[in-house]
Amino acid sequence: MSFGITRIELQEGPATRNAFGDALAEAGGRDERIVVLDGDVHNSTMTGAFMERFPQRSYNVGIAESNLIGIASGLAACGRIPVAASFSTFLLANAFDQIRMSVAFPNLNVKLVGSHAGISIGEDGPSQMAVEDIALATSLPGFTVVVPADGPSAKAATQAMLERSGPFFLRCGRPKVPVVYGNGAEFHLGKATQLRDGDDVTVIANGIMVAMALDAAEGLAEHGISTRVLDMHTVKPLDTAAVERAANETRGIVVAEEHLCWGGLGAAVSMVVAERHPTRMAFVNLGDTYATSGKPDELLAQFGLTPDAIIDAARRVLKD
Repeated sequence: MSFGITRIELQEGPATRNAFGDALAEAGGRDERIVVLDGDVHNSTMTGAFMERFPQRSYNVGIAESNLIGIASGLAACGRIPVAASFSTFLLANAFDQIRMSVAFPNLNVKLVGSHAGISIGEDGPSQMAVEDIALATSLPGFTVVVPADGPSAKAATQAMLERSGPFFLRCGRPKVPVVYGNGAEFHLGKATQLRDGDDVTVIANGIMVAMALDAAEGLAEHGISTRVLDMHTVKPLDTAAVERAANETRGIVVAEEHLCWGGLGAAVSMVVAERHPTRMAFVNLGDTYATSGKPDELLAQFGLTPDAIIDAARRVLKD
C-alpha cells in the first residue's frame, strides 16, 4: 500500500496494531499485573499473542463492549493493569457511557486500545471506520490519547502506556504502514517529534498522515518551500510549546489527520494557536462526512488524505 507516497523512500513496515500486539506480549512477560480483555476480535486487534502466552491473564468478553469496560475498570480498581481492546469504533462509540462513568470519572488505570481506526481499513466500510474516536477520547478528563505513526512508534507508545498511570487511549490502524522511525522511535508522551526542520510552513500530523507529511515536504522543497514536519503523536496532553514555536517561527501551520474535522488534532492545535500566537492555518482531514467502502488507497485519495492535499493546503497558507 503506497498511501500516495512517491517522493520519498520509506520501507513498508507492520501495521500499528501488529506492533502493539507484539509489544503487549513482551510487556506481559515483564509485569504480571497486566491483564488483557478483548471483544472477541483478538485476531484483529492482535491481542492474541498475549492471550496465547498468558491465558490465565486473558479474558474474551465477547461482542459486549460495555461489559468489557466494566470488567476492565473492576480489575483496575483491584490493582491490575487492564488493556481493553476492540475495533476503535466499537470501543469508543458503543461503550462511551461506561468509559465515561467507570474509567474517566474515577480516573482508573485502564488502557483502551482501538484498532481499525480511520478510513484506511478500506472494504470493511463506514460502520467499522472510527472517524470520531479522537474527539470522544480527548473529551474525557484525565485521558492520555496517542496516535502512533508506524510500527516502532506504536511499540514505544505501548510500553509508555503501560508505564504511565491513569486512563489511556491508543489508536491503531489495520494496514501496513511506512516505517518513519527506521532506527527506532525516540518517543516521549506529550512531546512532538520534529522529523524535519523548515521556516516557511509547519505540517503537524499523526498516524498515517506523518509519512504523507514527509512526502509533501519533499514536494514543497522542489518549489523552494521549506517545511517543518512534526509528528504530534500525543493529542492529549498536546505539546503546546512545539505548536507555539511553529506559529512563531514559520509563516503558517497545516494540520493533517485521518479523522473528522471536528474534535481531533486540528481542533487541539487551533486552540493553542488562537490563544498563544495566531497565524494562518489549513487542515487536511475527512471533513464533516463518513466515508464509503473501498480500497484504502482509493478512499484516501477520494477523501483528500494524500501528500498532494497537504501540498495544496501549505500553498493556501503561504498565499499572499
